[in-house]
Amino acid sequence: MLGTILWSLRQTLKLRAHRSQLPPGPTSTKTGLARPWVYFREVSARHGDVALVPGLSSGGPTVVLGSARAAWDLLERRGAAYSSRPRFVVGGELLSGGLRGLMASYGPFWRRWRRTLHSGFMQRKSTSYRPIQRLESAVLARDLLVDPHGFRAHLERYAASVIVLVTYGRRVTDVASDEVRQKDIRMYMGLLNDIKDKVARGVATPCFTTHLLEEQEALGMTDLELAYTAGSPFGAGIETTSGTLASFFLACVEFGHNFIPRAQEELDRVVGRDRLPTFEDMDDLKYIRAIASETLRWRPVAVLGGTPHASTADDVYNGMFIPKGSTIIAPLWTSKSPPTSYYRLDFPEPHEFKPERFLEERDFPGTLGHAAFGWGRRVCPGMHLATASVNLNIARILWAFNVTPAKDEKGQNIEVDIFAFTDGFNSSPLPFPCSIKPRSAHHAEVVEREARQALTELASYEGKEEKS
Repeated sequence: MLGTILWSLRQTLKLRAHRSQLPPGPTSTKTGLARPWVYFREVSARHGDVALVPGLSSGGPTVVLGSARAAWDLLERRGAAYSSRPRFVVGGELLSGGLRGLMASYGPFWRRWRRTLHSGFMQRKSTSYRPIQRLESAVLARDLLVDPHGFRAHLERYAASVIVLVTYGRRVTDVASDEVRQKDIRMYMGLLNDIKDKVARGVATPCFTTHLLEEQEALGMTDLELAYTAGSPFGAGIETTSGTLASFFLACVEFGHNFIPRAQEELDRVVGRDRLPTFEDMDDLKYIRAIASETLRWRPVAVLGGTPHASTADDVYNGMFIPKGSTIIAPLWTSKSPPTSYYRLDFPEPHEFKPERFLEERDFPGTLGHAAFGWGRRVCPGMHLATASVNLNIARILWAFNVTPAKDEKGQNIEVDIFAFTDGFNSSPLPFPCSIKPRSAHHAEVVEREARQALTELASYEGKEEKS
């Protein structure tokens, strides 16, 4: 307690000493905000690309970055000083004993955690999971065909099953009752011990956790550390993939008449009518990839730019003093009107859905053209896996289905609200209606055929035949 008081006093004195150099910002802050990203958008619009907001964090000042350039310069180029985390007392300490790598401070444990995840999900390694994504994607298409009204549940099941298959070598057939919804030591250790038992009996399916066990001694991680590391992809992977695909359906309902015809022309030309698109088609499906990128830009799930960063050294940026211990937030929300400066996701008409943005040269730091997966050394380690899922499923959905507005009892289109999203750390669309119908009877037959074959192949992960 005394140490905390002394640290806070030193911070106060430092801020006073550098008062004239501090970033601009409001003199007070709003509290209890349901959607803080909207407030941060207003702060950036009024005070510029780097703004200091008082009173948001008990540990130190909060700095809001309102442009891609500022986020790139600080979180990427100066990543060594901006890759820690603010203190998470409940989630990071009380509930996990400091073993949640997502919330861990920059240090030896976090570096081990990051290196471990990188080894399992880096771009080259992530391609080895494509057979799983291909098979589960075929099942998702069948689910959308059979029960289009339950599309949100089908998206969640797909995302959960891919993550659990990749991590533990087992399928998820019902997301509502699977232990993926639980996040506690009993679940993580139970799953780890199950894999250890299968390894001992020589019947384990190769997966991320078997890889971790093989490397455990070299990694220097305890069983509990290993269990939490294996469980890390759950929340992020499920929410990123299912939430992004839900936003894609919302874009189809509101803007589909502008982009779906061009997408289906490309799919028919490249893929034909007798099979679902595959990863091998992606190089030739440039417009489909542009749709996926625009979806990630238009409505990023990690709307606050991911978990906040924290600075570990005093720094000066464009003449502004950023003290050590600052909480750094790089929100991804955009303004409705043309910005006075180049906000990170602001293109002309930022809330319009225009895949053509990604067919043109863009003045945007990095190679993706968006920041949906965060910045710097804290960038989402599962970004390659998630991107592959988004690309493939968008291609297959548009190949197989016409996604249009739902109709009311009078046959009129039911309007949707493209700003109706959940509150919280991650944000995804609130429930909305849409119509999902096969493009033809032939397209439906192809979906059914490929789903039956996929379920036959997926049965090997359960050791028994699946029912189609």
